[in-house]
Amino acid sequence: MDSRVKAVTFRVGAFRRRIAWVFGLQFVIVAIVCILGIYNVMPTAVVIAVIVITTAIAWLTTRREWRPVRALARLVNHWDGQQLDPESLHLDQLSTHTDADVASLVHGLHGFATRIAGYNQRERNFTRDASHELRSPLTVIKMSVDMLTEEEGLSEFGARSVRRIKRATREMEVLVEALLLLARETDATDSERFVVNDVLHTELASARELLTGRPIELLLEEPASFALRGSAQAFSVLCWQLIRNACQQTEQGSVVITVMPGVVSVSNHADPHIPGDSSRPVRVHGADRHGFELAIAQRISDRFGWPLELQTRVGRENIARIRFSHPLPVEASDKS
Repeated sequence: MDSRVKAVTFRVGAFRRRIAWVFGLQFVIVAIVCILGIYNVMPTAVVIAVIVITTAIAWLTTRREWRPVRALARLVNHWDGQQLDPESLHLDQLSTHTDADVASLVHGLHGFATRIAGYNQRERNFTRDASHELRSPLTVIKMSVDMLTEEEGLSEFGARSVRRIKRATREMEVLVEALLLLARETDATDSERFVVNDVLHTELASARELLTGRPIELLLEEPASFALRGSAQAFSVLCWQLIRNACQQTEQGSVVITVMPGVVSVSNHADPHIPGDSSRPVRVHGADRHGFELAIAQRISDRFGWPLELQTRVGRENIARIRFSHPLPVEASDKS
């Protein structure tokens, strides 16, 4: 039976009428026994006992009538948008004695839960299909570029073009990973354990390769090391966006990644002058707080609860700092 049709069978104000009957009968009984007690027709102990019993019955009856609302509140309270079955909110699950207002609320929540379930399914289908369709051509481009790199007799102009294609492909690959990561609602890899320093070593090796020919030096300082429980991919994409943003802040200098207890910072240090032209200072941008890289980094930090701080110091240094509230010690199993 369609829920819209069945909703008509629920009586409007049924809950209020039943509660009114309960308290009305309680009032009549209490009034009668009080009158009997005043005229000594009924002992005081019996009067008190009757009042207590009628009050308890009224309370139990009211609690029973409130049970559908309490069950609905409990169901919604434990709903995380992923595990709730919309059919558990179907009107067929309700008693015919349920008040029409409660039935209307259940009907609205059922429609809302159905739309959310449909959205989640479409989101999973899209990310699955987009992941395949976007990664496949990037893989082909990467393989072709690697083959061109090994080609003998490639001109200097061709080599520069290959490096530009390789750099753009890597940037597009990271961008796709970031967007797919943000598009996914949940992921089983969001609770894996990883060592922060190991991920940074991998990212720096990739970044140095793409900075070939540019007067920018990447440095990693490791006064500390720690592990995290979360998404290693998300941390990798976050650090890549911050490193790329730091490299864009200056024409020449160094980008330093520092690992402190529970903190990872990315800072860019610019040399004051370009070699061979002491009269021309290096152009250093202030911290761009509205850039695309920082926008993605901010969304990832918000998603995973890793606060991101941006700071511009007097001179030629911009710092992006990520703080982790629950760093873990590096264990022997993490190093294997």
